Amino acid sequence: MSAKQYSQERMMRVLIAPQISEKATYVADKHEQVVFRVMTDATKPEIKAAVEMMFKVQVTKVQVACVKGKAKRFGRIMGRQNNWKKAYVCLVPGQEINFAANEQG
Repeated sequence: MSAKQYSQERMMRVLIAPQISEKATYVADKHEQVVFRVMTDATKPEIKAAVEMMFKVQVTKVQVACVKGKAKRFGRIMGRQNNWKKAYVCLVPGQEINFAANEQG
């Protein structure tokens, strides 16, 4: 499936942010994957098309995990954070996405 099947504005909203953590760094080094926080209603083909469109890389596989929100206390009141979804995006060997690169424009 290509990015042409999905609207441009939908593709720009599917990826929320890269997930930067020790586990994400380990996965990136060992398996050539990048972890993104994505919209809860995003599908695997949409995530693949969005990554390929935004970062100009080739994606081989997308794995998705739904993360349950934590229970939090505010004084006597119990609350709950929102559930969210993260995507493990496997890139073609030799390609990478560098978030630390600072572009001067």
